[in-house]
Amino acid sequence: MYHKEVDTMKVGEARKLYSSQIRSYNMEKFKLGKEKTALEEKIKKTENGQIIYANEAATLELTYNAVAEKQKEYQDYMSQLMEQWQGKFDQVAAKENAEAEKEYFEDVGKILTVARRMMQGHTVPGSDEKKLMEYDDDLYKMAKNAQMMAQIREKKKYESLWEDEEERQREDAMEAADGQEAFASGPEVVNVQDTVAAAQASADVGQVADEQE
Repeated sequence: MYHKEVDTMKVGEARKLYSSQIRSYNMEKFKLGKEKTALEEKIKKTENGQIIYANEAATLELTYNAVAEKQKEYQDYMSQLMEQWQGKFDQVAAKENAEAEKEYFEDVGKILTVARRMMQGHTVPGSDEKKLMEYDDDLYKMAKNAQMMAQIREKKKYESLWEDEEERQREDAMEAADGQEAFASGPEVVNVQDTVAAAQASADVGQVADEQE
């Protein structure tokens, strides 16, 4: 018998745990549903079938309902959990996209500054020239030609525009969504076979009590 009290955990851990529970309960619910359909057909084809198979039908119905109820409990919790997960994911993704867009335009500004300096005949680091070439090869060639042809008295030698720039630590939206604390402790984790056994035992007790009346 497997029962587990669940404390608050990380969203990623809870998603994995309750996904597994939902999967096993869905499979059992599908199996019991087929058994119910088969029994209903048997009852229809059997004279006094409702009386003959009354106990079996009652046990199967009780078992199916117990499994369905527990499956719904897990599914409801998972739905709320996924809302929390999606909210955090969207928040971090939007922030990262905004940062990436900001960095892009900052880089474009630096690249155009490199092109202007080259066109004026000044010297820039090879790494900056490479960034210009990767951004726009035609603009790079134009700047390079202008640099070689420029006649200026004072040629400046510039440091890299990216030299002191530290690479920003990017936040992974999926890791952030999985790594947050779940909004609440999840339902008790009960093995599906234990739920089935408990429901069948309850049905047996009820049937014995009916027979003794």
